[in-house]
Amino acid sequence: MTTLTNDTLAGRKIAAPGWPELFAGAAAYAASFALVAVLLPLIADDAISGVVGLVVSGLMGMIALAVAARIRIRGLSAFGFRRASSRQLIVGAALGLAAFVIGSTAVVVYALMSGDVQNVQTTYQAGAEGGLMSLMFTLVAGAIITPIGEEAFFRGVVANTVLARFGPLVGIIVSAAIFAVAHGINPVMIVAFIVGVLTAVLFRWSGSIWPGVMLHGVNNATVFLLPVVSATVTG
Repeated sequence: MTTLTNDTLAGRKIAAPGWPELFAGAAAYAASFALVAVLLPLIADDAISGVVGLVVSGLMGMIALAVAARIRIRGLSAFGFRRASSRQLIVGAALGLAAFVIGSTAVVVYALMSGDVQNVQTTYQAGAEGGLMSLMFTLVAGAIITPIGEEAFFRGVVANTVLARFGPLVGIIVSAAIFAVAHGINPVMIVAFIVGVLTAVLFRWSGSIWPGVMLHGVNNATVFLLPVVSATVTG
């Protein structure tokens, strides 16, 4: 039996996933993550590894959603696969640029204060800088596949469950923290938390994952494209 949110999404009562969906999806995500952690380092080429890593990031979320959706609800609408308005998508895109600026600034401040200047996204950058074809593959993987998969699980399942049971403030912060930790204990976690907060806010506002997918995609595309454009201009 599905539950209804006490605090409605987009002004209406909707079926929401619960703890069984969350735990099943999390178990599937963790199992996929462990498998990828073992196999991905076997790829020697950084550019290929970066593209593959982005693709599997999205696939892990899709697999987790598929498992969660088979528990009780069996319908993707309950997980935020609903039509979003043009206005909501535009707001998502604008917040994607804002997330990039805020996240980049936060990472710089963190690096200056901590002295931690490690770059954990070298393989992704190698994919973006490996020529036109490699850049196209990176953009498709990182700005489309990854956002859809991660939003499907982290907003459609995780944020959805926590929002329904603990309200907006706790739901947004906790789900964003889980999303951040899933990216590892490194500077990227700061950016992931910011993206997680904004996409959770969009999810609660719209009742759809698509504005968050738009935000996530624009943020990622900007991360990949800006260094390439900068190198082209300065070169």
